[in-house]
Amino acid sequence: MTPAPKLSLIVITKNEEASIGRCLASVDFADEIIVVDSGSTDRTVAIAESLGAKVVATPDWPGFGPQKARALDLARGAWVLSLDADEWIEPQYLAALKAAIADPDPPAAYRTSRRSRFCGTVIRHSGWSPDYVIRLFRRGHARFSDDLVHERLIVEGVVRPTPFKIDHDSITSWDDAEDKIVRYATAGAEQMFARGRRGSQLQAVLHGGAAFLKTFVFRAGFLDGHAGLGVANYNRRYVYEKWRRLSELGRAR
Repeated sequence: MTPAPKLSLIVITKNEEASIGRCLASVDFADEIIVVDSGSTDRTVAIAESLGAKVVATPDWPGFGPQKARALDLARGAWVLSLDADEWIEPQYLAALKAAIADPDPPAAYRTSRRSRFCGTVIRHSGWSPDYVIRLFRRGHARFSDDLVHERLIVEGVVRPTPFKIDHDSITSWDDAEDKIVRYATAGAEQMFARGRRGSQLQAVLHGGAAFLKTFVFRAGFLDGHAGLGVANYNRRYVYEKWRRLSELGRAR
């Protein structure tokens, strides 16, 4: 009889050929790799399968939370590690990851720090650092929220910190930034509208400006130099677009 997997790595994808190989290879000791793909037209699926992943294609896109829940439903491991395709774990942290899984008295989940990059530069302020996320958990002790964007894990039980880190290529270029602004702002506006929020063009301008000030001034983005200015502008654009699209939804419906 095949033993039950100890660790399941789950990832959701769409057109991630530039990063999926690095992500999956960084945790190549996982007992199973589950990739849920929503219609990639590049080499994402082929790369994932070449690294031993079980790839499941979905005909629709229900949002980040529901899509990650689909991936979790497919996992069989006692432990689950959820990574985004643009995230990975450096080799020096693998021992800490393995030790967390092997703990004889484990918590329900572990909280770890994430180190994000903007156009190749590690961001140490700007509200991106410190950044603590829950990605490693015991199956059956956590579930994903149903948020369309900026989903989170809802854990039942104790969460403990662990020293391994997750690296994150958050924004690789301004083209990448523009693509994410459109996708995330659209989903964010739809989510706000469904929850009864309404917006206006004035609110879009004010919220966008406030996001820039919060990032660059109050969260010390200026200490990140040119990259910090980029993060502040990215946040301004995203928040502005989200509220502008919310305003359009209100007028259309």
